[in-house]
Amino acid sequence: MSTNKTGRLILLPTPLVVEGGADTLPETTLSALRHLRHFVVENAKTARRVLKACGHPGPLQSLGMGVLDEHTSERDLPALLEPLRQGHDLGLMSEAGCPAVADPGARLVRLAHAEGLRVVPMPGPSSLLLALMASGLEGQRFAFQGYLPVDASARRNRIQQLEQRSRRERETQIVIETPYRNEALWSALLETLQPATLLCAALDLTAPAESVLTATVSAWRNTPPPPFARRPGVFLFLA
Repeated sequence: MSTNKTGRLILLPTPLVVEGGADTLPETTLSALRHLRHFVVENAKTARRVLKACGHPGPLQSLGMGVLDEHTSERDLPALLEPLRQGHDLGLMSEAGCPAVADPGARLVRLAHAEGLRVVPMPGPSSLLLALMASGLEGQRFAFQGYLPVDASARRNRIQQLEQRSRRERETQIVIETPYRNEALWSALLETLQPATLLCAALDLTAPAESVLTATVSAWRNTPPPPFARRPGVFLFLA
């Protein structure tokens, strides 16, 4: 319960890997998570798994659990903030990593600001920043581009546009894909990017099988690809 008239929207990063993932969260974030009784999540079942792994005292089935995903309409957003209006703190969780970054939670944060509610970000892992840190690519100028088009022709055109931007601005480009399409994205990057462009594959970040490898496209073309096997990945390139 907040001591203020209204509660705080607390942005809670979650582990990139649930099993043992609590070790990747600082104690300040774990403490905040364990004291909350109201949450907004993408999927209630997986959110409860994360809360259990992070030592939430529960009982988990009694927690308030609003759902915000890609299908949530704008008219349903205000109701998700109702615990704040009643004076309760509310935790916003992503499926993995930082909420509101490549995540539908950004819509709720925007609404909270519009209502004058306090937003409190907590520290924790971001796969995007971890990948950039470990890539060796330009860290002063970078852009997260999200998902590339699924259509092969449109994807190729987009990669060409981003490579031109990278060369012009000396800017690292960061993209992601659903794990089962990693191989298709990787093939498109190798086929489209110029030989001298640096390309990094960051897979299974913070997991025991973590792998971060950077090389030129020319070198990658003569090297067996990383074993993607539906592993969560982040891909970065610098022309």
